[in-house]
Amino acid sequence: MTRRNGNSYVASWGRAIVDRARVVLGIVGIMWVIEVIDTVVLGRSLNAIGIHPRDLGRAWQIPFAPFLHGDFGHLLSNTGPLLWLGAMVSVWGVGEFLLVTAGITVGGGVGTWVIGRDAVHQGGSLLALGFFGYLIARGVVERRAIAVALAILTVYWYGYAAWGVLPGAPRVSWESHLSGMLAGAMMGYVRARSTRRVVGLP
Repeated sequence: MTRRNGNSYVASWGRAIVDRARVVLGIVGIMWVIEVIDTVVLGRSLNAIGIHPRDLGRAWQIPFAPFLHGDFGHLLSNTGPLLWLGAMVSVWGVGEFLLVTAGITVGGGVGTWVIGRDAVHQGGSLLALGFFGYLIARGVVERRAIAVALAILTVYWYGYAAWGVLPGAPRVSWESHLSGMLAGAMMGYVRARSTRRVVGLP
């Protein structure tokens, strides 16, 4: 009986890990499929779609911006951080990962729309920096072992990413980096406070 229960527990964890991997890989996979189609079929016409600051007529494009990239080099530079940071966010579950992704996409996108330069802002770095902000904020506020450990790993592996929120290269959207990180940090704060209430912490 004990062995069967133990096997069931392991199988359940295995399924959970597979589900998390699928959703993270799926998000990044969608970006690659879009870029292939844009390059091979559409002649890079999707490069005109993204966040157009303070243009109400194009505000509908905001949710699509993190999934579009200027070229394969741009996408490749975002793929690693998205996979690793996304995997760490998914530790809290598929639902949490999707909620955080949606919150960063909308919150970071609107922030970029408000403060951005007159240019087309697009790319997964908005999400990557959002995941970064979420993991740090969640570790600082929640203060449970898993949250703190993931925050430390985030700083260790991607601490350099924080410099991306400062104005620098003219073709790099520091505005989307900053807006994404702030949106992620807000999501991390809210979700951490919710978790502390559930487990009875002050």
